[in-house]
Amino acid sequence: MASKVFFSDLRATKDRNLLDKIRALMDALEPAKHFKRGSPTAIKIHFGERGNTAFIRPLLIQPIVESTIKAGGKPFLTDANTLYIGSRGNAVDHLNTARSNGFSPSVVGAPVIIADGLDGNDEVPVPVKLKHFEHVYIGSAVARAASLVSVAHFKLHEMSGFGGALKNVGMGAASRRGKMAQHCDVAPLIHEDKCVGCGTCAKVCAQGAITLKSRAEGAGTKRGKLKKLATIDGQRCVGCGMCIHTCPNGAIDINWATALPSFLERMVEYTVGALKGKERNSLFFNFLTQISPACDCYPHADAPIVPDIGILASLDAVAIDQASADLINGQAGLPSSCLEGSALEPGSDKIRAVYPMIPWEHQLEYAEQVGLGTRAYELVTVG
Repeated sequence: MASKVFFSDLRATKDRNLLDKIRALMDALEPAKHFKRGSPTAIKIHFGERGNTAFIRPLLIQPIVESTIKAGGKPFLTDANTLYIGSRGNAVDHLNTARSNGFSPSVVGAPVIIADGLDGNDEVPVPVKLKHFEHVYIGSAVARAASLVSVAHFKLHEMSGFGGALKNVGMGAASRRGKMAQHCDVAPLIHEDKCVGCGTCAKVCAQGAITLKSRAEGAGTKRGKLKKLATIDGQRCVGCGMCIHTCPNGAIDINWATALPSFLERMVEYTVGALKGKERNSLFFNFLTQISPACDCYPHADAPIVPDIGILASLDAVAIDQASADLINGQAGLPSSCLEGSALEPGSDKIRAVYPMIPWEHQLEYAEQVGLGTRAYELVTVG
């Protein structure tokens, strides 16, 4: 049976602005049926890395917070700390970044709580008993909340193909240990012919897994000129991928010999764990705006690949992600973006055009297989 995915475009009038439309989307989900009155409701969102400008504007979160309170929930905004070196690796920096990007209680109408505590170790083991994990480790603020609202900025992603509701909850709510478990076999590969030994990648590696070593140029050269090259210690690397987009020479790439389908499955299993006990008390929003070709975790946002489309809402995390991918691929690409040639045409696979090696559909297939939802959906317009 198809799940309902509610859709609102971005058109506005003096009588009905975008905030009104977000309230209407929330009403369509009948939140009072899903929130436990007087109990904490986690609004899972990405606060954006410092320097990134594609994340959802805090002002647009206000109607979701207001509707949650009206429905009886006690909302708080939350996200878990990151693995990489950046502005969200611990709760102090994370909270300061959220504040500087506009996510203060005075703006959004709810407190901000970092899900996995000061250093990423405040977690709850949740039994899932699935293919890859017996237990998953979820940030305690999400695990202990009675209900959840996922508010995801839908964009492309260099390891999952795209980031939507499934990734926002599965990767985003995981503690530091949980994130490491998901990335455990996706250590990047260095192309030595492109590496200039600048050390940029080593500076951003939070695990100290990248070092520069001197090697003789040219195969078999005994007294050749020494060249510094980056090397990755697979035992230390947690596969966060920060070095891939940081390298100024494109010398670091995902090691496609590793099993990306396995990574996607592990991420989905963490989504199962994050929603455990609140499967019927979770709502999902995907904002199809400023659809950038990479994650909001980077301190920049490249030009959007398609025009802004609208906002989706659903009770089904799988259906909303499938609908989001379909809507993006149905658009004509923007010539000002990284898309080229036939990828600009409506109906082309925009995700695969940017990341041709990523089987992005697999996260949806596996999520459906483990019972998170259905890929079949009915798109219902909310005016």
